[in-house]
Amino acid sequence: MSDRFDEAVAALIRPDLHRPPPDEVRKLAAEAIRLAGGRRSEGGGIVATLFYGSCYRDGIVGDGMVDLYLLADSEGVPAQGRIAAIANRLVPPNVHYVQCRDDDGRTLRAKYALLTLQQFSARMRPACGNPYFWARFAQPTGIVEVEADCRDRLEAAFVRAIRTLHGHARRLTGPDSPPETLWVSVLQETYRTELRVEKPDRAQQIYQANRERFDAVAAILDRAPVEPEIGGTWAWRRFEGKALSVLRLVKAAFTFAGGADYLAWKIERHSGVVLQLTDWQKRHPILASGPILWRLWRQRIIG
Repeated sequence: MSDRFDEAVAALIRPDLHRPPPDEVRKLAAEAIRLAGGRRSEGGGIVATLFYGSCYRDGIVGDGMVDLYLLADSEGVPAQGRIAAIANRLVPPNVHYVQCRDDDGRTLRAKYALLTLQQFSARMRPACGNPYFWARFAQPTGIVEVEADCRDRLEAAFVRAIRTLHGHARRLTGPDSPPETLWVSVLQETYRTELRVEKPDRAQQIYQANRERFDAVAAILDRAPVEPEIGGTWAWRRFEGKALSVLRLVKAAFTFAGGADYLAWKIERHSGVVLQLTDWQKRHPILASGPILWRLWRQRIIG
């Protein structure tokens, strides 16, 4: 049930949520939706597509990797095998790679995560102790497209993510902390729950890039009652988060469609070496990785 604080936050973030995305993002989203089985309105299961991450914050796609989320209806995520579907229920989300070309022939790339709208909404609540989902989507995000009957439910999920992050921030820093301390402190804690190492000033950068929004949210929610803490301590979240990160890496070896192309792109971007993968290597990235890495090591490209 929403309250006046929910309604105020929803009104604040709505313009960002529905800001038209770049054409390159629309093109990538359309290709990702096609690979995922299509929109629900066209006989598939996808009801919403989200755009977030560095390309969203910078407003520039360039040669970067666009981050997308595809949300399916409650019938489950389409276009997945049985093992992938089970993995997505146990340790969501499943992540895939997609690429296409723009009108000028330039290659566009994206990672897209798949899960149901029901899974997405449930993981924005305080009962979901791990911040993997609610910390990401409390930050500015765009809706590329959404089915009309899912719009309110999706907006409510974003509001719940913001309130969850803010509630943890207030318990972490105290009720009278200035907005900068509030948000930077809690973002730093969320980064400590993941395996990847962020720069020490990453939380500060996120806050500064969206200062007006973060301060406005704090002005609204600092007057709201703080919900009782559930979902474990930060020490537990760090342990659980790192364990889940390992499980997601292991799962990706079996479910990351297009993973070989993604790896080849990463190697080219960081080393300048172009890998021409065979069809067999694309179908069996795990078996192929050993010889490829050995060749790169022999050529002193890695190691």
